[in-house]
Amino acid sequence: MNTKIQSVRFTADQKLIAFAETKIAKLEKFYDKIISADITMSLDKDNLHGNKVVVIVLNVPGESLVADRQSESFEESIDLCIDALKKQIDKFKNKK
Repeated sequence: MNTKIQSVRFTADQKLIAFAETKIAKLEKFYDKIISADITMSLDKDNLHGNKVVVIVLNVPGESLVADRQSESFEESIDLCIDALKKQIDKFKNKK
């Protein structure tokens, strides 16, 4: 799977990038036909709900699965996105 990571309004350190890549790679256990993943991490001005925003777009044959979450840390946002994508993958597989 091809993974592209972007960081907006900050520079992501190697540890955060490795964390995101590891989590995304685990999705292949649930569906092995994932073409690519686009991860966008950004800082938001909303400190009330946490200012770390992550958007993950999974490109699968014929469709794109999208999850976006906001929390206090990028790691937590990534975990929440991964959980949402697992549910979407299950629905996508059952739809076929």
